[in-house]
Amino acid sequence: MTKLKKHIHLSGICGTAMASLAGLLQLQGHRITGSDKAAYPPMSDLLRGLGIPVLEPYSETNLEPRPDLVVIGNALSRGNPEVERVLDERIPFTSMAALLREEFLVGRESLVVAGTHGKTTTTSMLAWIYQFASDALPELEPSFLIGGVAENFGTSFQLRPTRTFIVEGDEYDTAFFDKGPKFLHYFPDGLILTHVEFDHADIYADLEAVKTAFKRLVNLVPRRGLIVAYDGNANVTECVSHALCPVERYGFSESADWRLRNLRHEAGLTRWEVWRGDALWAELEMQLAGEHNALNATAAAALAAGRGIGKDAIVAALKSFKSVKRRLEVRAEVGGVTVIEDFAHHPTAIRETLRALRSVFPHSCLWAVLEPRSNTLRRKVLENELVESLRLADRVVLAGVYQQQRIPDAERLHPEDVVRRLNAEGTEAELLADADAIVDGIAPRLESGDVVAILSNGGFDGIYEKLPARLRERFPEGGKA
Repeated sequence: MTKLKKHIHLSGICGTAMASLAGLLQLQGHRITGSDKAAYPPMSDLLRGLGIPVLEPYSETNLEPRPDLVVIGNALSRGNPEVERVLDERIPFTSMAALLREEFLVGRESLVVAGTHGKTTTTSMLAWIYQFASDALPELEPSFLIGGVAENFGTSFQLRPTRTFIVEGDEYDTAFFDKGPKFLHYFPDGLILTHVEFDHADIYADLEAVKTAFKRLVNLVPRRGLIVAYDGNANVTECVSHALCPVERYGFSESADWRLRNLRHEAGLTRWEVWRGDALWAELEMQLAGEHNALNATAAAALAAGRGIGKDAIVAALKSFKSVKRRLEVRAEVGGVTVIEDFAHHPTAIRETLRALRSVFPHSCLWAVLEPRSNTLRRKVLENELVESLRLADRVVLAGVYQQQRIPDAERLHPEDVVRRLNAEGTEAELLADADAIVDGIAPRLESGDVVAILSNGGFDGIYEKLPARLRERFPEGGKA
């Protein structure tokens, strides 16, 4: 690893992976600066806590004094003033994924968690299992980079002198000069593959292109490695079919190597059994709700066990696992109304989030408040799947499409069509333009016992703070609605 201390500037520093990389580089003793167009929690809070300045907006002057190296985030492209200055002056530059490998992964055991859904939570679970086990075996304490703030750690990154580095493997492209997925830089010794579905419609032409990317990742795992793969998705099966290392499947089918049985949510906990063949391997429990989270936990348990961590430590770690910021996170309880934030931004993730909330709040009126913000959700390619997912809510509120002018009209999701279809099929739905209109529209109608799930992969114009604040005005004593 590089010993010379440098001034490293990260353009696009508020991305989850970029902010985490900034923290890792700071731990190495580098001087870190960064810039972005709009900083919002949780990464803006994390960077503030680290004392790393975030310059807004992008500007050529942000590169003064001239840094030794610029890390260019994948949201930046030609025309960005910082990109143009880097190219004009030939300032050394790289990508987040390439620098992560060069500085932190070479010479370590790389454990990668990949998949269209569930990777942030699963990465957090795997890191916590290793951390818990290190109480008895300090050499197991992991370094990690996670695309979210893991609540057990209070951070999204950790650097230790030990061998294991756990990293969330993102299938999104690396940079404007490297259009391959980030995870191809990570060369996994162990791999978890959760789901493979069509996503990132801005960079993948179709599902076949997505599968090709994951097949290339599988092809990087050495013969001595291990792949733990979900068995309930035909695309995952196809992607691991030619692996040259052992592959262990997890899921609900009788053929799964790690089989979930008797899943239930009771007394505020999720409990289930994990079987291996005809034998009960363990009874697991955790605080998180949802079938998808039980699957995530089982995947983390399987890879940890396959790398030699004992069953007792795995069971105890999952029992004490908390969550990840922005994943089914309760933001407020005011007047009997529960406001929950979730990062879900794909129809499958939305479906699983709403199913999980149904299991926890079976008798509540469930509101789904959705901002179509991701590059896939802003397009109509998955409109049918989105309608089916949102039908799990009692009431649906859609915001306008984020930066809709950037999506060609023929490709763009038209939320009024989603609202019309939901109403026609018996689910009460409405379109309200933005966060302020949504708060104005629903705050007076919320009643005690209602649950509001706010779904977005962005800041959603501060709605996570605005709605609770309005409810506190309505119920200053915290009384029931």
